[in-house]
Amino acid sequence: MATLSKYIYSVVQCLLVLLLSLALGASAQDQANARPDGKSDYPLGAGDSLRIQVYQNPDLTIETRVSENGAITYPLIGTVDLSGLSVAGAEKRIAQALQKGGFLQNPQVTIALTQIRGNQVSVLGQVARAGRFPLETVNTRLSDMLANAGGILASGDDVAIVTGQRNGQAFRKMVDVPALFLNNTPGLDLVLQGGDTVYVHRAPQFYIYGEAQRPGSYRIERGMSFMQALAQGGGPNARGNEQRLRLHRKGADGRMVQSEPLLTDLVQPDDVLYVKESLF
Repeated sequence: MATLSKYIYSVVQCLLVLLLSLALGASAQDQANARPDGKSDYPLGAGDSLRIQVYQNPDLTIETRVSENGAITYPLIGTVDLSGLSVAGAEKRIAQALQKGGFLQNPQVTIALTQIRGNQVSVLGQVARAGRFPLETVNTRLSDMLANAGGILASGDDVAIVTGQRNGQAFRKMVDVPALFLNNTPGLDLVLQGGDTVYVHRAPQFYIYGEAQRPGSYRIERGMSFMQALAQGGGPNARGNEQRLRLHRKGADGRMVQSEPLLTDLVQPDDVLYVKESLF
């Protein structure tokens, strides 16, 4: 009886060890499949460089670049279209082609992005770091791309202009960036596509000179009145008078028109405000 008990105990121990090994193996496989680089759903595009490996088949390891038409050439199966697929989707497509062609029964394909060049967005204008940035996920939005570029500078406008192609047609959209957050309108936060360009223009300005404390050019804030514009310039100096203002504004025909604005009138882009000298 004692011998039988020891035998059963040994069998149970072996089973426990086997189950633990299987669990650890599954965990390791899950970790291997997880992509800490955050690019598992990055859509592949022209110019991307890939390293493709097949488990236990070193002859099928290649480094290649996605062509302009979104395809690669792979051993045994020839041309494979990967355009727009995620990394996981591309792995699955190559594995299915190898299996369907009768070359491997259960191929385990792994793709590593070695260089990202396809599906990029250009960010230009008044941003901290203008340049080209990859679409790292399929739902990268305008706010994400502006963040990648370091945000809009103080000299930049509140409006971002997005241009590109949608359904084969030219696309252009002007987005009020503060409204995305202040007015709770997330629908304005466009999902970007490869080849899009985001441009932030210089903020509209007005100019003040004459008997002002700090003559110069200043950014126009929304709804800015001439009283606020005068305050931007430090107000009139000891010789100036806030009631004696002269406005130079370009008319519809392009000619400069002079007038005497009220302090409550609104400032327009490129207005030139002259603070006259006090009469007394």
